[in-house]
Amino acid sequence: MDILYTNTRDASEKVTASRAILNGLAKNGGLYVPVSIPKLNITVEALAEMTYQETAYEVMSRFLTDFTEEELKHCINSAYDSKFDTEEIAPLKKADQAYYLELFHGATIAFKDMALSILPHLLITAARKNHVKNDIVILTATSGDTGKAALAGFADVKGTKIIVFYPKNGVSPIQEKQMVTQKGENTYVVGINGNFDQAQTGVKQMFSDPELAKEMEAAGYQFSSANSINIGRLVPQIVYYVYAYAKMYANGAIGKDEAINVVVPTGNFGNILAAFYAKNMGIPIHKLICASNENKVLYDFFQTGTYDKNREFMLTSSPSMDILISSNLERLIYRIAGDDAKKNASFMGELAKEGKYTLTPGMREQLDSFYGNYTSEAETAAVIKEIYEKTGYVLDTHTAVAAEVYKKYKAETKDTAKTVIASTASPFKFTRSVMNAIDEKYDAMSDFELVDELSKIANVKVPKAIEEIRNAKVLHDTVCEVEDMPKTVKTILKIQ
Repeated sequence: MDILYTNTRDASEKVTASRAILNGLAKNGGLYVPVSIPKLNITVEALAEMTYQETAYEVMSRFLTDFTEEELKHCINSAYDSKFDTEEIAPLKKADQAYYLELFHGATIAFKDMALSILPHLLITAARKNHVKNDIVILTATSGDTGKAALAGFADVKGTKIIVFYPKNGVSPIQEKQMVTQKGENTYVVGINGNFDQAQTGVKQMFSDPELAKEMEAAGYQFSSANSINIGRLVPQIVYYVYAYAKMYANGAIGKDEAINVVVPTGNFGNILAAFYAKNMGIPIHKLICASNENKVLYDFFQTGTYDKNREFMLTSSPSMDILISSNLERLIYRIAGDDAKKNASFMGELAKEGKYTLTPGMREQLDSFYGNYTSEAETAAVIKEIYEKTGYVLDTHTAVAAEVYKKYKAETKDTAKTVIASTASPFKFTRSVMNAIDEKYDAMSDFELVDELSKIANVKVPKAIEEIRNAKVLHDTVCEVEDMPKTVKTILKIQ
C-alpha cells in the first residue's frame, strides 16, 4: 500500500514520501505526516536476527513507499557504514537497571548522525525521482547537534549547499568547534545573536516567504530542511526503537510480546515522536517517558494540557534541549485532534499569536501513554556522578536528564517494566559539564585535557570526532542578528 503524506495545517495538500522529503516544510508552515501509520507485520523472532541496516529497511520501506527496494537499500547501506565506530551501529548497554541505547557512534558523536547520515542520500534520490534541476539549499537551525551532523552529512554532496544557523552563545565549546571547523565547499555556518527558538523561527519564516522562494528559483536554488521537521529525518529515527526492542528480545532481557518503557531526553519532540510512531506500528511500548531539562515546557504541557512558551529561556548543561518551541509536537497535536488540519492550524495560530494553547479534555485523554518530568541542573550533575560511581558508566548531560527522570518515574509509579533510555550524545561532547559533575577538581583543566582525562576514567578511547578538532582551523566566523538571517542567506548564495 502506498503511503502519502498530508499537511498538518492544510488537508488539501497530499504528496508522496519523496516529495515530502524534498519540500522539507509543508505549505503554510505545516509539517508532513503519513496519512496512516503502517503496521510492522514481522515477527519479533525475525527482527531479532536482523542487523541495524536490515531493520532500517523493514521499517523505512513501509513509510517511503515510492522508493524502490534498490534505491532505499542503497541509501541505507551508504549511510550506516564504516563512519560509525561500532559494527552494531546502535549498541544496547545495561547500566543501573536500565538499557542504554547508544545512538552516538557516528561521525559527530550525537544521535543526530543516525538520521542525518541517511538524509542526504534520501534527498538526492528524491530530487532525481521528482526531476529537480535546481541546486538544493539545506537551511537548518541547530541547538548544537543537528548542525554538525547535517554539515558532515551534506559536505561536498553534489547539487547541494548547506547553511546552518546556531545560537552564538548557546552551544558547548566542543559543539561550536565541531561546526566552525567543518570543511566542504558547500558548507556555511552562521552564529546568531539570539537563542535556538529564534533561529528555528527565522528558518521557518524563510521557508514560508514566497518572495524569497521566487528569488531562489530565479537563481537556480530551492530550499529543503535537515531539521527534524523533515519527514526524512523522522522516519529513520523510528528504527531505533524497533531495533532496541528486537535486541532486548534477542538477548533474553524480555519475553515475546513483553512491553517495555522508553525514556527520551528531548526538546524538539522529534525523537520521542519516533518512539510513538514505533508503538503505533505495533512495537509493545508501554510508557513513552518524555525527559526535559529546566526548559520544562513539555513537562508542564503533559501536567496541565497547556503548551505555554511564555517563560524565561534557560541556558543549561544540556543545550540540545534548550528549546521552548517543540516543533515536532505539532505532529502529535494533529494526531490527537483527530487528524483535523483546521483544528491543528488553529492551535498553531494561537501559539504564534499568544505563545500558548490548551488542549480539549478529549485530546488530553489520548496522551495517557506519555509521562513527562524534568530535572534541575543539580539533579543532572548528581545522577552523572551516581551512575559513574556505581557502575563506571559515564553519561552525557542529555542522557543524564533521561536517567534522572526515569528514577522519578519509577519512584512515582512503582512500574518495573524493562526500560530503554535513548542515550543521545557521547560524554566527550560535553566534557566540562560531565567531568565537573564527577569531581569539581577537574574544572582547572583545559577542554582537551578533560577529554584525555575522561578517556582514562571511563576506559573509552577518545572518539575520532574529537581528535579531528583538537588543532582544526576555524573556517566559519560569520555572525548575524536574527532579523538579518534572510539577508545573510542571500549574501551566501550571491542573490542580489
